[in-house]
Amino acid sequence: MVETFRIVATDAGPGRLHLTTAAEPTAVLVLGGGHSGQIATVDLDALAAALPERGVAVARYELPWRVAGRSAGPRPPASDPLWNAGGDAVRDEFSGLPLLTGGRSAGARIACRTWTPAVAGVVALSFPLHPPGRPDASRLAELTPVAAPVLLVSGARDPFGSPDELGAALASDHASERELVIVPGATHSFPRPTASTVVDAVAAFVGRLAPTR
Repeated sequence: MVETFRIVATDAGPGRLHLTTAAEPTAVLVLGGGHSGQIATVDLDALAAALPERGVAVARYELPWRVAGRSAGPRPPASDPLWNAGGDAVRDEFSGLPLLTGGRSAGARIACRTWTPAVAGVVALSFPLHPPGRPDASRLAELTPVAAPVLLVSGARDPFGSPDELGAALASDHASERELVIVPGATHSFPRPTASTVVDAVAAFVGRLAPTR
């Protein structure tokens, strides 16, 4: 995997894009990290390594507070404008290609909150439907406004939302373009043996929205 970097100027300091791309990409996927902002995770690493071989460029975005060395960012939605700066930089670099956004956990929430019609689809890895033990504190309202296809990939034992809870939430969302993939043996994170399941699900999703190899 060949990775290059781009600095993104924001009002809160520089963000950093980690780019892995193909010779002739057919789409680009921007991914963000979870609550800690960490982008070196099993799922994000696997997507960055595998998708370029299928013609999908991957841009993992470190938000400015993570680049500055902090382990947690401000409360939502304070990071949303900073995320948009990264998305704009990717759109400029890959002008004309279908753009998808997403991330894991908090990154999935940001991608949903900041969705615009310029984004062809959203990849939500471990979307935290609610805090553990707090099903009353649903975050479904962040997902509902996304008027584009959304792929949710979640662990079978995720305390932030069980398969049944996610299925019921999606049914109540009344959106026709929602897909839920459950990963056996996973909790809120994905063990390394499950990485291929995540990659295959995301590759198939992107392939339905843009041609891949």
